[in-house]
Amino acid sequence: MPDSQPRRPDDDAADAADATSSPATAETGTLVLCGARLTDGRIVDVRLGGSRIEAVGTAGSLTAPGPRVDLRGYLLLPAPAEPHAHSDTALTAHGAGPDSPGPVSHRREDIQRRATEASLLQLGHGATALRAHVRIGDVQGLTSLGAVLQARRSLRGLAELTPVAVPRLLTGVAGADNLAMLRDAVKMGAGAVGGCPDLDPDPAGYAEAVLEIAAEQGCPVDLHTHGDDPARLGRLAAMAGGLRPGVSIGPCAGLSRLPPQAAARAADQLAAAGVTVICLPQGGCCGVEGRGTAPVRLLRAAGVRVAAGSGALRDVANPVGRGDPLEAAYLLASQSGMRADEAYEAVSSVARKAMGLPEVRVEAGFPAELLAVRGEQLSGVLSLAYSRVVVHRGRVVTRTSAVREYCDSETVVALGLPRQARPDSGPCGGP
Repeated sequence: MPDSQPRRPDDDAADAADATSSPATAETGTLVLCGARLTDGRIVDVRLGGSRIEAVGTAGSLTAPGPRVDLRGYLLLPAPAEPHAHSDTALTAHGAGPDSPGPVSHRREDIQRRATEASLLQLGHGATALRAHVRIGDVQGLTSLGAVLQARRSLRGLAELTPVAVPRLLTGVAGADNLAMLRDAVKMGAGAVGGCPDLDPDPAGYAEAVLEIAAEQGCPVDLHTHGDDPARLGRLAAMAGGLRPGVSIGPCAGLSRLPPQAAARAADQLAAAGVTVICLPQGGCCGVEGRGTAPVRLLRAAGVRVAAGSGALRDVANPVGRGDPLEAAYLLASQSGMRADEAYEAVSSVARKAMGLPEVRVEAGFPAELLAVRGEQLSGVLSLAYSRVVVHRGRVVTRTSAVREYCDSETVVALGLPRQARPDSGPCGGP
């Protein structure tokens, strides 16, 4: 794997330019992924050129100068995306760190370090694009946003990190300064605006203010809400119906606690407005009151697009959060009754659409954003997703290798039990 050299952070003004410019140019060389299995059962070679897939052919049919990666024994998938992270508060469950067990540091450099580390952890799981909800206002002002924007720049070429500006209050006298700050946050480089209307004295006014700024600035909306007030959801759907680009809300666990008829009516309203619901199967991001998950089957039956995110990553809301999109898909399949392919789409194609990202397929012409996981079928991959190879913009950016071995035993030999060991190297070399 080529050495990955994160770019040196610049100032905030540089990131404002990033918001309107294309990402850094990917490496122009070709890379061939050899012998990968697709979800339809085919064994293929995949040639990547720059940031896109150049060709997909039968195993052994594609030649190109340059590196080749042996993916025999791996299932090749479109890379997942993370639509609901909290990079500024990630990894804070136990204070500032093992050597500093005191209060969590809010210094810019410490927030940047945590955001970078959290993003790399999630990249290792396969998420090549992440949307992070970042608090603005109060005492910290725009410090956390600036730190996450610096983390974004340092991750260039490894992953795409997009911050969502999240003010606490937006109505009344207390919210006036935050309204101005929210506009400043977009100018700094925030890729979306959001927040939690439930915490404002005027939830409808809060949502209206966010939607107005989004329309004014031409950016997406991603709002936190428990979804336990059907009238409030109906008003939000009515306001969001005409907004382009799109509106996402989540985690909406409170919808599961509404009477069935009220929940069904709210789901119909969200579907009619084109609002995407981002659920958090691995746990809420607002403490105990946010536990549970949205009624996925009800929402999907109504025609609502449902994506899945990870939420809190080892902070006070979820000290054991993993930030793993494959675990989110596993939980959707095991607890919400979704098929494995539907569950994976919730963390990949649907999540990407909610984030305004282009579609990814393992076909020529599509972005080279890929995840290879050891296994033969998607259901098995969601169950035992240990070894992973992650491709971002046409190059391998991270690998995780797990080896399972058994002690010498006649039973193991006789049954031919599977091992998570790497296959013998072939013409393509080892992964």
